Amino acid sequence: MLYFFKKYLGNVYAPIVWSLIIGILCCMPGSMLPSETHFTIPQFDKLVHISMFGGFVFLWNLYLSTRRNARDYRLLRLFFLIFILGVAFGIGMEYTQKYYIPGRDFDEADIIADMAGAGLAYGLSNILLLTNAQ
Repeated sequence: MLYFFKKYLGNVYAPIVWSLIIGILCCMPGSMLPSETHFTIPQFDKLVHISMFGGFVFLWNLYLSTRRNARDYRLLRLFFLIFILGVAFGIGMEYTQKYYIPGRDFDEADIIADMAGAGLAYGLSNILLLTNAQ
């Protein structure tokens, strides 16, 4: 399965597109978001945040691990840098929603979910991508 990810998602376009999707979704006005009326999943938005920022970190780390001149010790540092960037991106998006996006609010729990997603992806990247680095 890792071969599939490296083959189809290991190029630079996948993390760039994913990053743009996160930016677009986080900057949508509150009036454009669907409202839940009949069927609700508790804390579903936290799962979305975990997935968005976990995907951000994993896809960027996957791209870095497919580069030919990547070495384990350099990848470990780069993976941590991507983790920090993912957390900063999540925090920045929450403050952007608070001050600049109408109808959106600031939620500390969303920041925690962003950090959890980035942390899980960082751990998975270290386990899956560094052990299989060439």
